[in-house]
Amino acid sequence: MLRFLTITLLALCLYSCKSSQDNKSQSDHEYTNFLIEESSPYLLQHAHNPVDWHPWNDETLAKAKAENKMMIISIGYAACHWCHVMEHESFEDTTIARIMNENFIPVKVDREERPDVDDVYMTDCQLISGSGGWPLNAFAMPDGRPVWAGTYFPKDQWSDILNQFSKLYKEDKPRLEDSAQKITQGIASRDAIQINTGEQKYDLTSFARSTQILIDKIDWEMGGRKGAPKFPMPNNYDLLLKYHALTGDQKALEATQLTLDKMAAGGIYDQLGGGFARYSVDAEWLAPHFEKMLYDNGQLINLYANTYKVTKNPKYQQIVEQTVAFAERELLDESGAYYSSLDADSEGEEGKFYVWSQAEIDSLISNKNDAKIFSAYYTTQADGNWEHTNILYVTDDVKNVLSDNNITQAQLEEILDRYHPILMAHRDTRIRPGTDDKVLTSWNGLMIDGLVEAYKAFGEPAYLDKAKRAMQFIQEKQVKKDGSLYRNYKDGKSAINAFLDDYATIIKASTNLYQVTLDESYLQFAKQLTEYTLAHFVDTENQMFNYTSDQDADLVARKKELADNVIPGSNSMMARNLHAIGLYFDNKEYKAQAKQMLNNILPQIEKLQAPDYYSNWLQLNADLIKPTYEVAIVGPDAVAKAKKLNSHYLTNAIVLGGTTEGTLALLKEKLQEGETMIYVCQNKVCKFPVTEVDEALKLMN
Repeated sequence: MLRFLTITLLALCLYSCKSSQDNKSQSDHEYTNFLIEESSPYLLQHAHNPVDWHPWNDETLAKAKAENKMMIISIGYAACHWCHVMEHESFEDTTIARIMNENFIPVKVDREERPDVDDVYMTDCQLISGSGGWPLNAFAMPDGRPVWAGTYFPKDQWSDILNQFSKLYKEDKPRLEDSAQKITQGIASRDAIQINTGEQKYDLTSFARSTQILIDKIDWEMGGRKGAPKFPMPNNYDLLLKYHALTGDQKALEATQLTLDKMAAGGIYDQLGGGFARYSVDAEWLAPHFEKMLYDNGQLINLYANTYKVTKNPKYQQIVEQTVAFAERELLDESGAYYSSLDADSEGEEGKFYVWSQAEIDSLISNKNDAKIFSAYYTTQADGNWEHTNILYVTDDVKNVLSDNNITQAQLEEILDRYHPILMAHRDTRIRPGTDDKVLTSWNGLMIDGLVEAYKAFGEPAYLDKAKRAMQFIQEKQVKKDGSLYRNYKDGKSAINAFLDDYATIIKASTNLYQVTLDESYLQFAKQLTEYTLAHFVDTENQMFNYTSDQDADLVARKKELADNVIPGSNSMMARNLHAIGLYFDNKEYKAQAKQMLNNILPQIEKLQAPDYYSNWLQLNADLIKPTYEVAIVGPDAVAKAKKLNSHYLTNAIVLGGTTEGTLALLKEKLQEGETMIYVCQNKVCKFPVTEVDEALKLMN
């Protein structure tokens, strides 16, 4: 297909991009396009390109049809590097802009605001090239049907591609029509899934077989998956923690600890300021792609907190504290919600804000012996440890640092604690990376959930306060009158209908907030959102969820998010939500749909042998192997006892209760005057109540 475009792009398909926003007033710019009316920081970054960019909306689509022009749909996001490169090379070039403006309708899309649009054209790219990435540049017919797509292209290649498509559209339109038809059919069939009416069996043997495949993919020297690049993939290690708790498998726990330890020691983790970058370009977690995303950090707070519950490793508590502090310092809006990301670039260079010369370090640490120890610990060198500069990362030979300098671990930590603030203060004088200050509902859901797990693990009230405040923002700003959600918020405005992942993450976070507060309003909110998704997102032919609601305008294909990736897929999240909400409200239909969804996916997991892309589905599978514990705590000390119970790693349990019996059927007739009783139940059948959390844990074991 499309053999006329023989351009090498596979090696470029994983790169990504960003551009820095000019703060001048509009009148100071030679060019201004339709993006100037948008709120997305990414779109605004391109508002003064000579390319006549249009936002994705009905007016733009109508314009393409009316003028009978192909569309160039260019998709990216504010924090990435390679879009910035392509913008500078091509989209700021007046010759390139003239070709684009005269022959096409150029459309810019923020993939974080419109993941539905991104998914359609990313699938196009993957069908053509076998891979994808950002920037994503798709050519489409005037009605939006894609004919070809690629990622980053140098200026000369991009110019050639533009001219080829311009010529083809004028001279051989039937050829493009044929491609559009075939590709659109391919996109529509990509997420096709049949309802599985076979027997629903959730046995430990098949679950263990899938999970062992994941364990076999671990890099036992550096953690994570073998090879490069390395992405955190938090949900994979959530699965391994659950597998360890269910089976006692030590390799699963070792793989999780090794990965968390190596990430925390690597350059992917900001050793001074806390927080994780999106991924490491190498196999050793050393050199990150320096952008910091809210979704990674929310999930990693969650993972480190849960792993702490199992291991009690104080390092994991420190990582959580520092990462929460990073998010509060650099991503927290005054409303209580969290921004989306920090850019990889500053002053036009990737990572410039974060890296150090040896001379800088030596000048800031006046004591030469301390400077020597600090540099040895963070593996810095005179000629640099990465591209002639230094990324701070922790040496593998900490014991040698101690012995070579005749110091104790406590003395080392005192040196680090003394000079961290000094280097941070100096770093703060540098030009900062740009902040994408839009608020995304789904990513805030992940952050809220992480903060709740941090509160469970460490009992720090501030974590719960932050989670409640962010949820209050969602409830006050992102919920419409009809009970549906908005996806985005920027400068006091919410404009885009929410997608399935927005609902799924907020349902999960709100349910989790209930488990620690025992405030039933959170659970009712989760149920309200669940009902909305069932009414507006479900494909009745197979009981799976579409990514877009029936209230949204149709794209060339209506997609489903079936696999798990750097964020769990929205279908697996909804299946787990249905299982949990079904237990809380004793709703047989919810529980049956959760099982049906998993049953639809299990053959795919078996066929593809890729549990790392189905890890959230496998966690639901684990929860269905034996009945979930329903732990009801009722009485005056219910919240305090729930707090103590939640500090333990509960592999398959829901916590409910309150000072009264509330409205949940599972709590009826369980209140005993003046007593706080804990009921450990399965399938609504309860063991004899106890008064102490330790006794309840024994009943669960």
